[in-house]
Amino acid sequence: MPPKKKAVKGSAARPTADATAKIYAVIQRITEGKVATYGQVAALAGLPRRARMVGAALRNTPADLELPWQRVINAQGTVSRRSGLGVEEGYQRHLLEEEGIVFDARGRIDLERFRWEPDAPVSRRGGRR
Repeated sequence: MPPKKKAVKGSAARPTADATAKIYAVIQRITEGKVATYGQVAALAGLPRRARMVGAALRNTPADLELPWQRVINAQGTVSRRSGLGVEEGYQRHLLEEEGIVFDARGRIDLERFRWEPDAPVSRRGGRR
Protein backbone atom coordinates (compact mmCIF):
# COMPACT_ATOMS: atom_id res chain seq x y z
CA MET A 1 0.00 0.00 0.00
CA PRO A 2 1.57 3.36 -1.02
CA PRO A 3 2.08 5.95 1.72
CA LYS A 4 -0.55 8.65 2.10
CA LYS A 5 0.31 11.98 0.57
CA LYS A 6 0.63 14.79 3.05
CA ALA A 7 -0.95 18.13 2.29
CA VAL A 8 1.63 20.79 1.69
CA LYS A 9 1.28 23.46 4.34
CA GLY A 10 0.11 26.71 2.83
CA SER A 11 -0.68 25.24 -0.56
CA ALA A 12 -3.44 26.98 -2.43
CA ALA A 13 -6.26 24.67 -3.34
CA ARG A 14 -7.83 25.56 -6.66
CA PRO A 15 -11.03 27.31 -5.66
CA THR A 16 -14.37 25.91 -6.70
CA ALA A 17 -16.62 27.99 -8.95
CA ASP A 18 -18.74 28.86 -5.90
CA ALA A 19 -15.71 29.94 -3.85
CA THR A 20 -14.37 31.97 -6.77
CA ALA A 21 -17.70 33.76 -7.17
CA LYS A 22 -17.71 34.64 -3.46
CA ILE A 23 -14.13 35.92 -3.63
CA TYR A 24 -14.87 38.06 -6.70
CA ALA A 25 -18.04 39.43 -5.06
CA VAL A 26 -16.01 40.65 -2.06
CA ILE A 27 -13.28 42.18 -4.25
CA GLN A 28 -15.92 44.00 -6.33
CA ARG A 29 -17.03 45.80 -3.15
CA ILE A 30 -13.60 47.19 -2.19
CA THR A 31 -13.92 50.94 -2.56
CA GLU A 32 -11.51 53.11 -4.52
CA GLY A 33 -8.64 54.38 -2.37
CA LYS A 34 -8.84 51.42 0.00
CA VAL A 35 -7.18 48.00 0.13
CA ALA A 36 -7.99 44.62 1.62
CA THR A 37 -5.66 41.78 2.49
CA TYR A 38 -5.93 38.32 0.97
CA GLY A 39 -6.96 37.01 4.40
CA GLN A 40 -9.57 39.71 4.86
CA VAL A 41 -11.11 38.89 1.46
CA ALA A 42 -11.13 35.19 2.31
CA ALA A 43 -12.83 35.77 5.67
CA LEU A 44 -15.47 38.07 4.17
CA ALA A 45 -16.13 35.47 1.45
CA GLY A 46 -16.85 32.90 4.15
CA LEU A 47 -13.53 31.14 3.56
CA PRO A 48 -11.53 31.86 6.72
CA ARG A 49 -7.84 30.97 6.65
CA ARG A 50 -7.92 30.60 2.85
CA ALA A 51 -5.83 33.63 1.84
CA ARG A 52 -3.91 31.56 -0.69
CA MET A 53 -7.16 30.54 -2.29
CA VAL A 54 -7.86 34.22 -2.90
CA GLY A 55 -4.49 34.48 -4.65
CA ALA A 56 -5.32 31.44 -6.76
CA ALA A 57 -8.67 32.94 -7.76
CA LEU A 58 -6.97 36.20 -8.73
CA ARG A 59 -4.34 34.40 -10.80
CA ASN A 60 -7.15 32.77 -12.78
CA THR A 61 -9.33 35.84 -13.25
CA PRO A 62 -10.78 35.96 -16.77
CA ALA A 63 -9.28 38.83 -18.79
CA ASP A 64 -12.72 40.25 -19.60
CA LEU A 65 -13.85 40.47 -15.96
CA GLU A 66 -13.63 43.98 -14.56
CA LEU A 67 -12.32 43.39 -11.07
CA PRO A 68 -10.36 45.85 -8.90
CA TRP A 69 -7.68 43.19 -8.29
CA GLN A 70 -5.06 45.83 -7.50
CA ARG A 71 -6.80 46.56 -4.19
CA VAL A 72 -5.87 43.16 -2.73
CA ILE A 73 -2.50 43.13 -0.95
CA ASN A 74 -0.70 40.96 1.58
CA ALA A 75 -1.03 41.15 5.37
CA GLN A 76 2.25 43.09 5.66
CA GLY A 77 0.71 45.93 3.66
CA THR A 78 2.80 45.32 0.58
CA VAL A 79 2.15 44.25 -2.98
CA SER A 80 2.82 40.53 -3.17
CA ARG A 81 5.70 39.39 -5.35
CA ARG A 82 4.92 37.25 -8.33
CA SER A 83 7.12 35.09 -10.44
CA GLY A 84 8.54 36.94 -13.40
CA LEU A 85 10.25 40.25 -13.91
CA GLY A 86 8.29 42.29 -11.36
CA VAL A 87 6.32 44.26 -13.93
CA GLU A 88 2.98 43.28 -12.40
CA GLU A 89 3.99 44.51 -8.94
CA GLY A 90 5.01 47.89 -10.35
CA TYR A 91 1.76 48.17 -12.27
CA GLN A 92 -0.30 47.28 -9.19
CA ARG A 93 1.53 49.91 -7.16
CA HIS A 94 0.96 52.48 -9.91
CA LEU A 95 -2.78 51.75 -9.96
CA LEU A 96 -3.01 52.06 -6.19
CA GLU A 97 -1.08 55.33 -6.17
CA GLU A 98 -3.46 56.65 -8.84
CA GLU A 99 -6.27 55.97 -6.33
CA GLY A 100 -4.47 58.03 -3.67
CA ILE A 101 -2.93 55.19 -1.71
CA VAL A 102 0.44 56.11 -0.24
CA PHE A 103 3.42 53.75 0.09
CA ASP A 104 6.16 54.40 2.63
CA ALA A 105 9.88 54.23 1.87
CA ARG A 106 9.82 50.45 2.42
CA GLY A 107 6.96 49.93 -0.02
CA ARG A 108 4.29 49.42 2.64
CA ILE A 109 0.77 50.74 2.86
CA ASP A 110 -0.51 51.96 6.23
CA LEU A 111 -3.34 49.47 6.78
CA GLU A 112 -4.79 51.50 9.64
CA ARG A 113 -5.31 54.35 7.19
CA PHE A 114 -6.10 52.54 3.94
CA ARG A 115 -7.68 49.21 4.97
CA TRP A 116 -11.16 48.80 3.56
CA GLU A 117 -13.87 48.46 6.19
CA PRO A 118 -16.97 47.08 4.50
CA ASP A 119 -19.27 48.22 7.31
CA ALA A 120 -17.77 51.71 7.71
CA PRO A 121 -20.33 54.50 7.86
CA VAL A 122 -20.87 56.46 4.68
CA SER A 123 -19.49 60.01 4.81
CA ARG A 124 -21.59 63.04 3.86
CA ARG A 125 -19.88 63.16 0.46
CA GLY A 126 -21.32 59.73 -0.32
CA GLY A 127 -18.14 57.66 -0.06
CA ARG A 128 -17.01 55.33 2.65
CA ARG A 129 -14.68 56.69 5.27
